[in-house]
Amino acid sequence: MKTSLQGSKQEKTTIPESKTDSGFPVKPVYTPEDIAGVVYPRDLSRPSEYPFTRGIYPTMYRERLWTMRQYAGFGSAEETNRRFKFLVSQGQTGLSIAFDLPTQLGFDSDHPRAEGEIGRVGVPISSLKDMETLFSGIKLDQVSTSMTINATAPILLAMYMAVGDLQGVSRQLLRGTTQNEILKEYSARNTYIFHKVTHEDSLNEERMTWGRGLWVILRQHVG
Repeated sequence: MKTSLQGSKQEKTTIPESKTDSGFPVKPVYTPEDIAGVVYPRDLSRPSEYPFTRGIYPTMYRERLWTMRQYAGFGSAEETNRRFKFLVSQGQTGLSIAFDLPTQLGFDSDHPRAEGEIGRVGVPISSLKDMETLFSGIKLDQVSTSMTINATAPILLAMYMAVGDLQGVSRQLLRGTTQNEILKEYSARNTYIFHKVTHEDSLNEERMTWGRGLWVILRQHVG
């Protein structure tokens, strides 16, 4: 199917029909007729209001710049902590943790299957003590933390909360993101542990319900 346009001073031009990646047709040009049935409060609304077509904050980045992070995770919690402190000293307000593969797969660093992979692509976190070391000297109410991890995200999140408790930081002041895109692990990276139905239907639901109950500003990041 092709669409034709008639210009005022040119011959008819044929434009191939196009679609979005999701298969929705895209017209070559839109006119007021295409929005004749639009109801402003329902279909567009104001910035920060449902259905959020104009952003999630009233003034978006004119008032507050987006959080800028450097993805970092070195061979040990101590090394990574030094890097985090440097980034914070340079004005960075958001941290992004790169975990090593054993941590992503739920293996402690002393597990036989972790041999040769400890600290190679990120920081190894096997215990609450490791997480304490990772954030030693960094107040968790002063930064937001992104944890790029799926399968063991609930466990790492619990450790993060515990470190906040040890620092005396209210859970309502903790900010950051975890991931719940476990299907990506099945289709690409293979760092999964639980059956995908169990993970999607149970663990994520419990994590979000728990977070809402505490009014914690901790979001599920879907990439």
